[in-house]
Amino acid sequence: MGLLDAVLGNASEVDASEVDAELRPILADSEQVKQAYKEIRDIYAFTQKRLILIDKQGITGRKVEYHSIPYRAITQVKVETAGHFDMDAELKVWISGQEAPVEKELKKDVAAGIQKTLADYMFG
Repeated sequence: MGLLDAVLGNASEVDASEVDAELRPILADSEQVKQAYKEIRDIYAFTQKRLILIDKQGITGRKVEYHSIPYRAITQVKVETAGHFDMDAELKVWISGQEAPVEKELKKDVAAGIQKTLADYMFG
């Protein structure tokens, strides 16, 4: 991830095995992180069973919120790609039983990868 991306908060792909090692205490025995994206300190981890949104809070990042979304609970996904002058793309994920979507800004070159990963696990 470049310095400019870190400053702007755009997500970029990171090594899934490193994220898997970090999440090992909360993953099911048969679960494995297959793909991951990082936005400064926040992480979007895709396993074969769910999407895990990790929100590290505070200055030290010691307080962490884990939002686990089983793929079967996702009802809609919307990706708005970046235009010529836009620096980012937008991802919206609707979850069954919730009115408002989960919204995330992404680096424009990872939006397609995230959309494909979600499609693979939701429909594959």
